[in-house]
Amino acid sequence: MMELKTDASIDAMHAAGQVVGRALTAVREAAGVGVRLRELDEVAREVLREAGASSPFLGYRPSFAPVPFPAVICASVNDAIVHGIPTSDRLRDGDLVSIDCGAELDGWVGDSAISFVVGRPRPADLRLIETAERALAAGIEAAVAGNRIGDIAHAVGSVCRTAGYGIMGGFGGHGVGRRMHEEPEVPNEGRPGRGIPLRPGMVIAIEPMLIASGSDAYRTAGDGWTLRTIDGSRAAHVEHTVAITERGPRILTARAPV
Repeated sequence: MMELKTDASIDAMHAAGQVVGRALTAVREAAGVGVRLRELDEVAREVLREAGASSPFLGYRPSFAPVPFPAVICASVNDAIVHGIPTSDRLRDGDLVSIDCGAELDGWVGDSAISFVVGRPRPADLRLIETAERALAAGIEAAVAGNRIGDIAHAVGSVCRTAGYGIMGGFGGHGVGRRMHEEPEVPNEGRPGRGIPLRPGMVIAIEPMLIASGSDAYRTAGDGWTLRTIDGSRAAHVEHTVAITERGPRILTARAPV
C-alpha cells in the first residue's frame, strides 16, 4: 500500500537524504587509484555513525539474494551495473565506479547513487555518466502532480535510448519512506500517460541504469548479488529520492556540487 507523506515527514526524509548525500560525497572524495572498495564502505559507515543514522542496505535480504547484504554501500565497477559488494579489490586508473547508498534516520529512509571515474577517464565513460545524469534530471522534471508514473519512465527511457544505451530490464526506481523499497515501482522505460497518477506526498526513488553497448541483457555474478552486463560493456547508475509536492519535485538527496 502506498503511503502519502506529510510535509513534516518529507522534511524528516530530507534529513535522512542529506546524510546519504554526505556519505556519497565522502566516498567520492576518498576514491582513488589503489583504494580498496571496502575502504570506501568504511568511509560511508563513518558518515552514518556521525549522523546517528543506520543503513537500510546492511543485512538487507530480498527473495533473490543468497545471503544478507554485507555492506552499507553497493560498489559497482566497470561492467557491474548495480548491487556490487565492496571487496578488498583495489581501484585502478580509469575505473568507472557506481556507488549506491542509503540512510535511515529517525525512522525515515533516503536512497541515492552516483557514478564517476577514478583517475584518467575515457571519453566514452564520461558520455555514459552524463547521459545517466540527464536521464535522471528528465525523470525528476516529469515528477509533478497530475502526471503519471509512465511520464517519468518515458522521460528517463527517451534520454537513454536516444543516446543509444541499453536499459537493464526488470529493475528501476521505487517508492521510499519508512522502508527503502515501497510502492510504487518506477520503471526506467514506459509509455507517457500510463500508470498511477502522481500525487503530492508521494516519495519515490528515480534511478536510471544505463548499459554502454545498447544491450539490455545482464547476468548475476557468483556472489548472488552483483548484476553485470552480459557483453562486458560498462554501466552507469545514478539515483535521487524525490518528493512530489504541490510546488513541484523536491530532491531529498541533493548533494553539494563537486
